[in-house]
Amino acid sequence: MTIFATLSRRAILGLALAVLPFVGTVPARAEAPAADSKTITIFAAASLKNALDSAAAAHEKASGQKAVISYAASSALAKQIEQAAPADIFISADLDWMKYLADKSLIKSGSQFSFLGNRLVLVAPAASTSTLKIAKDFALADTIGDGKLAMADVKGVPAGKYGKAALEALGVWASVEGKIAQSDNVRSALALVARGEAPFGIVYQTDAVAEKNVKIVDTFPEDTHAPIVYPVGITASSLKGDAASAFIAYLKSPDGHAHFAQQGFTILP
Repeated sequence: MTIFATLSRRAILGLALAVLPFVGTVPARAEAPAADSKTITIFAAASLKNALDSAAAAHEKASGQKAVISYAASSALAKQIEQAAPADIFISADLDWMKYLADKSLIKSGSQFSFLGNRLVLVAPAASTSTLKIAKDFALADTIGDGKLAMADVKGVPAGKYGKAALEALGVWASVEGKIAQSDNVRSALALVARGEAPFGIVYQTDAVAEKNVKIVDTFPEDTHAPIVYPVGITASSLKGDAASAFIAYLKSPDGHAHFAQQGFTILP
């Protein structure tokens, strides 16, 4: 005999009445909150921080559109986008990493443009008295002595790649290769010099302008490395194309240009 057979008629009726109020009241699956159509996510080269923060704040004040910005080495950001990190706009410090994503169809076709230019400089702590001049076979290794030359990663980070190319063109790479302190991005290399942990570093001119604790010793000739170009593109995965396009339109405007020119960037035509 089953357990149900042993229930009295009254017990069965009571059980049915207890269950009845819940019939049909199972909640429907909760709707996901609507995405904030005014907030975009930007992945940008670390060297852009001061200028891009300023531009984003001004644009938000004028339009109400907020930008959440992640700064790192262009190489690291490109790899994150490749792994499906949610970004709407990518701003690289070189053409190579933009092409890397475009070749994988991860940048919206037709959205790319070359935005900014920069210069490569040799920096030292602000109190340094160095008068070293950059030239063919210049005495960089001897001047560094037992210290270190701070650079971004020379294999993957744009600033490091530009720096290595310049030193090779000038014939001094072999003499300083063993003295290099490599960082994961150019701002980290800048910090080593600013803190006095390295007597020299190779960074962008705009980085040196942004850091009061360093001084520019000299500027690398432009013909010693590939042109420094910052391309911009909308990611293929972005669901906020209109908002991303509006932000880019601001960057292209005279008001947008001003934030970058003030930091020493060249606005490319």
